[in-house]
Amino acid sequence: MQTISILTKQDLDDFKNDLLEEIKEIFNTLKINQDELLKSSEVQTLLKISSGTLQNYRLNGTLPFKKIGGTLYYKYGDIEKLLVGNK
Repeated sequence: MQTISILTKQDLDDFKNDLLEEIKEIFNTLKINQDELLKSSEVQTLLKISSGTLQNYRLNGTLPFKKIGGTLYYKYGDIEKLLVGNK
């Protein structure tokens, strides 16, 4: 017999907040400067998102970026603002 668990919106909000706090702790342990530029692959790893999701963030203006040569860079401070804004 299977047991069915019911999740409430509050459960999901609590999970989201806990996850955001863990991500912030990871950022803090990395001691990244607010103005430090991160490459796309580094942002994907930190946020645990795909390249397509990162592209969507760029296209819809969610995450500002700079293109230097052929490489895209993102400010750590902008990534932190994104996380705090989604809280």
